[in-house]
Amino acid sequence: MNDTEATTKAPAKPGLREKIRLMSASEIERTLVRLAHEIVEKNDGCANLGLVGIKRRGVPLAQRLGKLISGIERCPVDTGVLDIHLYRDDLTTTGPRPTVVEGEIGFDITGRDIILMDDVLYTGRTVRAAMDALFAHGRPKSVQLLVLIDRGHRELPIQATFTGRTIPTSRREIIEVMLNEIDGQEQVLLAEHVD
Repeated sequence: MNDTEATTKAPAKPGLREKIRLMSASEIERTLVRLAHEIVEKNDGCANLGLVGIKRRGVPLAQRLGKLISGIERCPVDTGVLDIHLYRDDLTTTGPRPTVVEGEIGFDITGRDIILMDDVLYTGRTVRAAMDALFAHGRPKSVQLLVLIDRGHRELPIQATFTGRTIPTSRREIIEVMLNEIDGQEQVLLAEHVD
């Protein structure tokens, strides 16, 4: 079966029907290699670069890209983790308010060229929350956004600087990114809500 044929496996999540495998493990790897080269070219190397992955699936992407860029440029690249859960604007407003406990990114972002990474760009709300959380840690020189998949349907004026793939979707569809570090398998699927 090729990478764009419909698959017959059971859906990864209840209430979803898997439609198509969009990317295989090898396609994800090739895409990350391309993105690493684009990052190096746009930022004139890696001297001032810091990669910050949005928790959950942005973290392994940042770590992988950090290793790839270090290999290309022969210099270490700082990578860190950003937990945005308590910065989201779509948390419930009823009941007890969550207590914000700031976590550490892992390195000083002040004055650095930061690349914020996530697996899927959809409405833009996750990225907006990530920007709030990022600036709570310091003032970077610049912030660029990298996403593996841009699926459209923005609710906020947010655009990725680096995009692995742009996949037009309907609002009923879901992009499911699976990475070995979190899911024990490596692929990108397009699924659809079933009624």
